[in-house]
Amino acid sequence: MQDYLNVIKNHYADFKGRARRREYWMFTLINAIITFVLQIPAQGALMGMAMQSDASGAPSAGLTGIALISSILLLVYTLAVLLPSIGVAVRRMHDTGRSGWLLLLGLIPFIGWLILLYFYVQDSQPGANKWGPNPKGQGTNVPQNAATNW
Repeated sequence: MQDYLNVIKNHYADFKGRARRREYWMFTLINAIITFVLQIPAQGALMGMAMQSDASGAPSAGLTGIALISSILLLVYTLAVLLPSIGVAVRRMHDTGRSGWLLLLGLIPFIGWLILLYFYVQDSQPGANKWGPNPKGQGTNVPQNAATNW
């Protein structure tokens, strides 16, 4: 949760610098959980509307209201985290020594997504690169095994 809040508070529309795997994946995980939780009422109401209607065949007003409010909340949340989501992904690409423009690979279905996933799971480029110093703490006694690099 700390990584999620850090991205929202300190790197809202920050496309410069580098982001560790942990920062990227924790932000992505918390974002997915919040999105899922916001979708539950909307999906439930829409399913209820599909299965239940009044005598005239119209959906229940209560279910319609729940679906509308839930959908609006989901839209507002999605728009609010759009820039931080892109920013943390760009900074993650920088951390692996790649340009943030490679996020456009996501426009290619399946193959582009797999390539981006491969880039996202890669370890940080050691030392400084043209986007800044290694966020893992270059020059400190940070162990270099997979368990601590996460």
